[in-house]
Amino acid sequence: MTFRVIDTETCGLDGGIVEIATVDLIDGGIVNPMSDLISPDRPISIDAMAIHHITEEMVDGKPRIASAIGKYHGSPYYVAHNAAFDRGVLPEMHGEWICTVKLARALYPNIRYSNQYLRYALNLDVTLPEGLYPHRALYDCYVTAALLQRIIADSGWTAEQMVEISNRPVLLHTLKFGKYRGQKIEDIAEQDPDYLRWMLKSIKDLSGDMRFSIGHYLSK
Repeated sequence: MTFRVIDTETCGLDGGIVEIATVDLIDGGIVNPMSDLISPDRPISIDAMAIHHITEEMVDGKPRIASAIGKYHGSPYYVAHNAAFDRGVLPEMHGEWICTVKLARALYPNIRYSNQYLRYALNLDVTLPEGLYPHRALYDCYVTAALLQRIIADSGWTAEQMVEISNRPVLLHTLKFGKYRGQKIEDIAEQDPDYLRWMLKSIKDLSGDMRFSIGHYLSK
């Protein structure tokens, strides 16, 4: 069984890939690391540079994602931490997608779900090549692969079960943006339901999980 753990770094929340990386999880072992810096189709935001430290000079002359993506194809399963984002910014990838955020939410309730938080909360066994640091794509692949190892060991889920869980909508409890940021969606649905209806109508890139959650609380 082969899972290809994949991660991208971007110009900002709206996409524009500047780095792509993968590692393969084969029979429980982490092998075959690959990574490429990518020349994006837009400027890199300062906010993004402050996170991943990839500058315009570093990607000058690098290939476009359409040229580099071929060697990352070929896996039956692609695994990402918040797979909806990576799947959304990548060209078509042939294979099923597994989301370790959704798996962790299902298996480890009532904690936080960032890669780094889960690394230390679960005491993951992460062995990193020298020179890697957080928020670079290959570093994050190693952490996600270790998380996947732990999830498989703790749950016993098959690949098919993990795909099914990854495709389920997740009921979210708080808004992460907007004028009610940090507040419970259930409370907003009672106090200002028109705002939630406006979100559903007007915010085109609202995540499937958020649409599901807003609909759930509005229908109560």
